[in-house]
Amino acid sequence: MRIKSIILNNFRGYDSETIIPISDFVAIVGKNDIGKSTILEALDIFFNDSKGVVSIDKHDVNKRNHANGQKDIVIGVEFEDLPSEVILDEAYKTTLTDEYLTTTAGTFCVIKKYPDGGKAKVYILANHPSAVECCDLLSKKLKDLKSIVERLDLECDKTKNAVMRKAIWNYYSDSLNLSQREIEVSIDGLKDLWPKICNFMPIFCLFQSDRSNNDKDKEAQDPLREAVKLILSDGTIQEHLNAVAETVTRQLQSVTNSTLDKLREMNAEIASALSPQIPHTKDLKWADVFKAVSITSDDNIPINKHGSGVKRLILLNFFRAEAERQRNAHDNVNVIYAIEEPETSQHLAHQLMLVEALKSLSSKPYIQVLITTHSAHIVKHLNFDDLRLVCFDERGHKCVRKVTPNQLPYPSLNEINLLAFEEVSEEYHNELYGYIEHENWLADYRNGKPLRPYNKLRNGTVVVQQICLTDYIRHQIHHPENTSNAHYTESELRQSVDLMRTYIDNHP
Repeated sequence: MRIKSIILNNFRGYDSETIIPISDFVAIVGKNDIGKSTILEALDIFFNDSKGVVSIDKHDVNKRNHANGQKDIVIGVEFEDLPSEVILDEAYKTTLTDEYLTTTAGTFCVIKKYPDGGKAKVYILANHPSAVECCDLLSKKLKDLKSIVERLDLECDKTKNAVMRKAIWNYYSDSLNLSQREIEVSIDGLKDLWPKICNFMPIFCLFQSDRSNNDKDKEAQDPLREAVKLILSDGTIQEHLNAVAETVTRQLQSVTNSTLDKLREMNAEIASALSPQIPHTKDLKWADVFKAVSITSDDNIPINKHGSGVKRLILLNFFRAEAERQRNAHDNVNVIYAIEEPETSQHLAHQLMLVEALKSLSSKPYIQVLITTHSAHIVKHLNFDDLRLVCFDERGHKCVRKVTPNQLPYPSLNEINLLAFEEVSEEYHNELYGYIEHENWLADYRNGKPLRPYNKLRNGTVVVQQICLTDYIRHQIHHPENTSNAHYTESELRQSVDLMRTYIDNHP
């Protein structure tokens, strides 16, 4: 299953329902503290039940809503590319569609509600039968379904819940009264259903921007030591280790008993006061056996002695490798890489190499990549469809938008960088100027604007012209060889950009 969209409501700064469209690769951009990381952290809470990187609590409820009595945090995920078959009870294969667990759009949507930031209540938003006779079949046990089948005199396998549900639904096919509603699966009767659906959910892995990568960080000291712990936590390996431990324990017990038998022959009093102390298998520190594993670079320099950028790059790729290992352990289960600010501590060349690697990664089956970024350079190397801009709508509510034309009649990365990062560039100034010129609006734009002298070089002589600020900057951008004028300032560049944006915005 792949994420199609994310639904947030009453979670931190997201005070009203916000739907965020997701594709294979998404870069979330916006100003500082506007809610970019909140999206990734919401997904970590959703997928990892507050046992991953982030935990939910009452302080995550939107403050304004909380004061008005709205205390339920809502985090939902809508999925597409659904599994071709699922097993919900017994060993019988069925589909989410046959069980009426998909939306009217054919997607699978899970909504988790956290009352006052507490334990989640889980719902499936589905186009489900609402007719009294068959609206709750998923919660019924085998004997209850069998009773209905026999009362309706239906011919079907009475040992399979899914078969009987389908037979009953088919019987009422003309009066199912399908309606899209939330089915709570965290209540009695449906609690067994949800864990089985979870087997098909993607693996979500979050790499935060402010994670520790100093000398005290165990992963920074050496990722392999953390890898040992992750590998040893595998259920199959644990079984093998427990078998080894039990074998050693039995032999130790045998040696101990033999020793005590011999000791009793010499002094029964001493022997009676002795007993073997063998640690329980779960208390054995298997990781210590592999504590000498390590990764070093050229000249045997340990990882934690490298610069912060190199350490973070190694950690990030350790994170990628571990997520891939988890995916390989679960056939056909998606992996979602969520990475906050991959540019952190990275040289520009590394930033671009890293984002290209992540884009390539997202093109593989079963993988989606979500990042947040403050890098205007990274944005310029992305496709417009990859970008999600966090901003505020006309009512003042936080929203997340796909990139659409703004002042310019086409998507402009320079414009996005202005909106997201307050970056004002000469490139954007040229774009705005070029558009006004193309529309033959320059004369109207210049009308009434203050003028300033500009020394223009003509055939080796200087000619003084009176021009507006925008033309002054335009000339300097295109004629850097002319050094006879005071260079414009950053604030003047921003002023000129704002003037052109306002003019275009207000132009009929």
